[in-house]
Amino acid sequence: MAALAAAVWVAANWSTVWPVLVTVLAAAALGGAGWALLRAHRRAVSRDHAWRAQEEARARELSMAQVDALTWQEFEKYIAELCRRDGCTKVVVSGKSGDLGADVVGYLADGRKLVIQCKKYAPHRSVPSQDMQKFVGTARLEHGADVALFVTTCRAFTKDALGLALRQDIVALHRDLLGSWVKGAHLETLIPLNGSGGGTRRRPSA
Repeated sequence: MAALAAAVWVAANWSTVWPVLVTVLAAAALGGAGWALLRAHRRAVSRDHAWRAQEEARARELSMAQVDALTWQEFEKYIAELCRRDGCTKVVVSGKSGDLGADVVGYLADGRKLVIQCKKYAPHRSVPSQDMQKFVGTARLEHGADVALFVTTCRAFTKDALGLALRQDIVALHRDLLGSWVKGAHLETLIPLNGSGGGTRRRPSA
């Protein structure tokens, strides 16, 4: 009965009801279309971000292929050039055995002393804790580093090496971060503004 009464009322007042009904249906259609467009936009943005990330990774690998072709001596000189590019001063390459872990030494633009250990390893390798231990023992005690940077061409540090780096404020720069540096990322975006290694982005070890 209620439904019948409602139908009778709508028929009797159709001239008043139909504009409201059309408006409601139009609003619902527009709302549905807007939601569909928003979802499509979000999917497109997500795909674009994924594509850009893949392209950036591919570009880093292309650049790192050139780095992989360097000898270890050339690699140390190349790291020194990256430091100079980013405003470091008094950059010196040791380039000899017995350097006590200081392959490259210089000063950041803010005056902090930078000491770098360079390890040119195959991409599939991991930096072992023994290498990190040696650098920890000399970077500050022997060379007075304000920022101690361990840079390598391999993809990871072992769990023990990375844990030691975190505890001793060593900036651990693996292949992916090195690739970003090579492609133009500024050195001081890869290290913290104060201290040494506490704020560096690091990937967990392999």
